[in-house]
Amino acid sequence: MADASESTPVRPGAALGLLGGGQLGRMFTLAARNLGFRVHALDPGHDCPAGQVADLEIRAAYNDIYAAQALARGVDVVTVEFENIAAETLEAVAHLRPMHPGAHVLHTVQHRLREKRFLADHGFPVTPFREINTEADLCAAAAALGFPSVLKTASFGYDGKGQTKLLALSDIPAAFEALGGQQGILEAWVPFELECSVICARAPQGETSVWPVAENAHVRHILDTTVFPARIPDSVAQGAQAMALDIARSLDVVGMLTVEFFLKAGGELVVNELAPRPHNSGHATIDACVTSQFEQQVRAVCGLPLGDTTLLRPAAMANLLGNLWPAQGEPAWERLLAFRDVKLHLYGKTEARPGRKMGHLTALADTPEEALAKVLAARAALKD
Repeated sequence: MADASESTPVRPGAALGLLGGGQLGRMFTLAARNLGFRVHALDPGHDCPAGQVADLEIRAAYNDIYAAQALARGVDVVTVEFENIAAETLEAVAHLRPMHPGAHVLHTVQHRLREKRFLADHGFPVTPFREINTEADLCAAAAALGFPSVLKTASFGYDGKGQTKLLALSDIPAAFEALGGQQGILEAWVPFELECSVICARAPQGETSVWPVAENAHVRHILDTTVFPARIPDSVAQGAQAMALDIARSLDVVGMLTVEFFLKAGGELVVNELAPRPHNSGHATIDACVTSQFEQQVRAVCGLPLGDTTLLRPAAMANLLGNLWPAQGEPAWERLLAFRDVKLHLYGKTEARPGRKMGHLTALADTPEEALAKVLAARAALKD
């Protein structure tokens, strides 16, 4: 069993374990080091973004239980960068050290059917859905939910991967084949006005905090821009924040939870997905809030008091994808950096590919619209 009490804070100077070495892990590591912690990161890749700034980089597959146990033995508490980690690995780590979020949280959210059923069973609004195991299941589900609808793999999907939009009965055979033998979930189409997200934190003793609602715009299923605060009525924003905190309590999350919402006409919120970690839509908190989502993750998993989430000024974030990189070399960063009030964050990835998140931009302004215009103009300068 874990040899540290859940009620005893993990104080600066200790070592934190991180399962995952991508950009979220990199920003977590930088925040942890600012607070005086050491970080040991496990990732299968070479020279991963988090490994570049961590104290120790362990290169191993996520299903390598022995490597995960070695990580755990060298740290005081373990957290995750993403949720799709094998249950056996999570259980092995949890037997050695406190792990936040717990394996039960990750088990729920790494499978869309389990996640949707959890939400529905606890009274949270979700789009109608059906389990899909056979093509006959899909035909029956489409008849019940209608068109358009969205077929998704039940496991291991993100950024639109493993999703097919169904417009008619004729789409069913190809959509089912695209599942590749995996279990699926069919969801009714949600006619929404905008997409938004709420990021919140919960400490072991039950203390919670929440950031303003983020308004998100996607291109080809990948987050393109976020503005803080979302341009929605205050009553809707307060309802979204309250629901996110209720979900965190219901799941017994320790650490971070991001709740993605669809906002329908009339102010109705529908939960789309959960992520028990920092989120792409919260990157602006690094520059725009008293406490960033990454510092808060450190505080929460260590059992330390949570930080102030106040938004200092309206802000916007724009993703930098590998599409912006020229065939040879790097973008002309001096063009972007000529925008003196736009902050550039690069993730240390050496290979740029279309759709790959390579970095992001953040700007603050007097209004969300002005902040968004700044990051879009700076990003556009790279294309000239």
